[in-house]
Amino acid sequence: MLNAHGLTKSYGKKLILNDISFSIAKGEIIGLVGENGAGKSTLLSILATTLKPSKGTVALNGEPYQKNKTNIRKQIGFVPQEIAVWEEFTVEENMIFFEKLSWKRKNKEQLRQLCLDMKLEKWKEPVKTLSGGMKRKLNLAISLIHNPLVLLLDEPTVGIDLKSRKEIGNYLLEHAINKEKIIVYTTHDMDEINHLCDRVFCIGEDPFYKNILSKSDENVISL
Repeated sequence: MLNAHGLTKSYGKKLILNDISFSIAKGEIIGLVGENGAGKSTLLSILATTLKPSKGTVALNGEPYQKNKTNIRKQIGFVPQEIAVWEEFTVEENMIFFEKLSWKRKNKEQLRQLCLDMKLEKWKEPVKTLSGGMKRKLNLAISLIHNPLVLLLDEPTVGIDLKSRKEIGNYLLEHAINKEKIIVYTTHDMDEINHLCDRVFCIGEDPFYKNILSKSDENVISL
């Protein structure tokens, strides 16, 4: 269980997040929506431990973030919006490189299987020759090397083809349900949100996103 209570973040006089509280259970995929600048990436950064809230607390399975940040980070995978891979390396070389930085060891066969699970068949090809969808899959595979409990994704399918979006979405659904992971997912694609997410958190006062979602009212929460 991931619990946030009273999360507030401000920069000087500018208030980004205001007294946000929620709980997310294992096996849930949460969609995070809102206008640009509403605070979605800020919230993800706080949940990823890369940004401190001005006020409030976050706990994972009852363990407060502030008490043991190192242990918490071992349980979190973060996929930023920017593709963060080595373009000159092959897929194989990228996976091996990031495995060396990981909390857990995996052999080459296990790394290869991670890629195959999300339909990333390329292995020996340089990343610079891959499509945007393949690069996004690699970005995601890297974040899963250490088998995190919590997976945070900041618009992981932006700018890629429909086939790759569906393959990534199907993988996330299976990953959440079969492996009981907690997934928080931001996107502007309402079809993805409606298809993938168990619940939707709307940041900001604009009711636009809440009005166009096909989810039942109890599954759409204003933060």
